[in-house]
Amino acid sequence: MSEVPLYDLDPALWLMLTGLLVAIGPLAWVWWRSRQAPLPQRLRLLTLVTLFLTFDLVLFGAFTRLSDSGLGCPDWPGCYGNASPLGAHAEITQAQSAMPSGPVTHPKAWIEMIHRYLATGVGVLILTLAAMTWVAYRRARQGTPANPMAAALKPWWASFTLLWVCLQGAFGALTVTMKLFPLIVTLHLLGGLILLALLRAQSQRFARAAGELKVVGVSPLTWLLLLTTFGLLWFQLALGGWVSTNYAVLACTQFPGCQGSLWPAMDWQQGFTLWRALGAGRDGGYISFEALTAIHYAHRLAAYLVLAALLLLARQQYKVPALRAQAMWVLALALWQLATGLSNVLYDWPLLAAVSHTGGAAGLVVVLTGALFNCRPATALRFGSKSKASRLSS
Repeated sequence: MSEVPLYDLDPALWLMLTGLLVAIGPLAWVWWRSRQAPLPQRLRLLTLVTLFLTFDLVLFGAFTRLSDSGLGCPDWPGCYGNASPLGAHAEITQAQSAMPSGPVTHPKAWIEMIHRYLATGVGVLILTLAAMTWVAYRRARQGTPANPMAAALKPWWASFTLLWVCLQGAFGALTVTMKLFPLIVTLHLLGGLILLALLRAQSQRFARAAGELKVVGVSPLTWLLLLTTFGLLWFQLALGGWVSTNYAVLACTQFPGCQGSLWPAMDWQQGFTLWRALGAGRDGGYISFEALTAIHYAHRLAAYLVLAALLLLARQQYKVPALRAQAMWVLALALWQLATGLSNVLYDWPLLAAVSHTGGAAGLVVVLTGALFNCRPATALRFGSKSKASRLSS
């Protein structure tokens, strides 16, 4: 396979135009659907549409990685210096003839480039959302700087989300140019999930500004459990990304044991040496099977803790009538993760189960982020109400 430059910016303009075309449809639908709605409702609808497409992008990114298409085009941002695999037909054919099973084949090149097109389209939507939020904020402040609507429409979340998606794009480039370096790929996966959380937080803020969402007071125990579960979820997401990017799922193909033991032979130090190439060990050789087992088993052990926390959280939320729908979502997604995780182990990592497992993780990020912005400790709400009343009376 002939060498190609890792970066070739010639097709960048065409790629951006493709992203604009991808975004035009959702933008037109949002404009038409909310043309008579107040500005906060329009912003919330645009945020929800962007959130939905970002969720799809995370799933397609998982499909790209799990179908071994991450290097389907070995340069960035285009494909052999072209805006699509059509222009790179000869180069892809040559690479596929030299190695028919990949990493460069015509189907894998299209999967990789479609992922980039979708990512660029999401970037255009987030750029539009940031611009509209700034415009809405300036309008809300005109003549009445103390306008409560201005406080609800502060554009810092949207601006940070725009910066984050640019950083995410940089990690996408490094994923290709550093040849699926596990730490980079894991951070890229986590970055996509953080992007979901940022968009969900904005949708909740816009819902408050539009009067469509009221904060629910919960007990200190429920609030503490929500925070703890949210933190444990991110720890488990990092472990799950590390399992996937090191292809360690098949290190254990039994449950509840592994390799005929409840505590198999494991090399924790090598398994969690972060700065190394894909498949490499600490000494420059190949990573050991014991190291892959340690990576897999760490994720499995943490899963027991996270599952227990999710079930407890769902039970506590269900006690609050206004949170029962959230509780059912938490319960359903927890069971979904259990089922898809077991399917990965027992049925040799089928593609559908693996992508579904990523989808469940993304769903938990969205649901728990929404819960954090929908709830507050009841004591804090009462204190805030008293403080507001005292300011009004003075």
